[in-house]
Amino acid sequence: MIIQAPRGTKDMLPTEAYKWHYLENIFKNIAASYGYREIRTPVFEYTELFKRGVGETTDVVQKEMYTFEDKSGRSLTLKAEGTSPAVRAFVEGSLYNEVQPTKLFYFTPVLRYESVQRGRLREHHQFGIEAFGSEEASLDAEVISLAVRVYRELGVSGLELNINSIGCPKCRKRYNEALKKFLSERYDDLCDTCKSRFHKNPMRILDCKVESCKEIVKNAPVILDYLCDECREHFESLQNYLTALGIKYKINPLIVRGLDYYSKTVFEIVDDNITVCGGGRYDYLIEEVGGPQMPAVGFGMGIERTLLTLAEKGIEIPKPPYIDLYIGTMGDSAAL
Repeated sequence: MIIQAPRGTKDMLPTEAYKWHYLENIFKNIAASYGYREIRTPVFEYTELFKRGVGETTDVVQKEMYTFEDKSGRSLTLKAEGTSPAVRAFVEGSLYNEVQPTKLFYFTPVLRYESVQRGRLREHHQFGIEAFGSEEASLDAEVISLAVRVYRELGVSGLELNINSIGCPKCRKRYNEALKKFLSERYDDLCDTCKSRFHKNPMRILDCKVESCKEIVKNAPVILDYLCDECREHFESLQNYLTALGIKYKINPLIVRGLDYYSKTVFEIVDDNITVCGGGRYDYLIEEVGGPQMPAVGFGMGIERTLLTLAEKGIEIPKPPYIDLYIGTMGDSAAL
């Protein structure tokens, strides 16, 4: 019996490796042109990092993490997303003492026990950007423009940029009250997962993929109507920057992302209803993992999904030079 790779994983063979190298070089060169420096973090972290960073009630923490105990009884988790480890490294390495903003990029595997689907495996890979130290919407626009530039450099067109603001804790408190009031009248029609979300984190219901729930939230209150003055001005400023940069966007009030650390700006770049890149601002995560209060913004871009997008759009990645003439040797003396 041949031992096969575990379900949800895939080998990268020589016939595919050059495509990955091509993408990585484009990512790296564009990131460097924006002043970003590379960072690498371990493939596993203490489980507490993801619980505190991603959020106890998220699907990632409750259902999808690969968690185990080492021989000393410490709970460890394979890297379930890229931002929390990067923030942990930023804090542990005291990079907050540098002149801000600090701009970092990385390539990383991400491992989650989730449904295997087109362009998403249980081990997939991301190109990530994290920018620390500025609360200005101009930094959000820079991060988004970097992602857009990557796809333009690859020759990809027809992608849609969706943006939203989920405000600050003060905004979300008022919004959650209005959302729960709306959903309470439709509670019996929610799926079982969303009935649980209703009590723990009702905003997650906006992201549900079940058709009955999607129909319900179409008429739900919109968080943009509950933003405080500061968050509203920040979101308007972002829109002005994107317009000035010539970047087309669509406001989608249902985007909340699946991780609890986000605040204010959230965005997704979508191709044929599949998210190929997503991110946003996380102004409270650094403090949550033990660092100083410091704002930040970033994104994660799926490498497998980007390769799939290129293939579906008929965009060929140039093959590297190859050997078409080989001179063989005969005998030990000739081989020397």
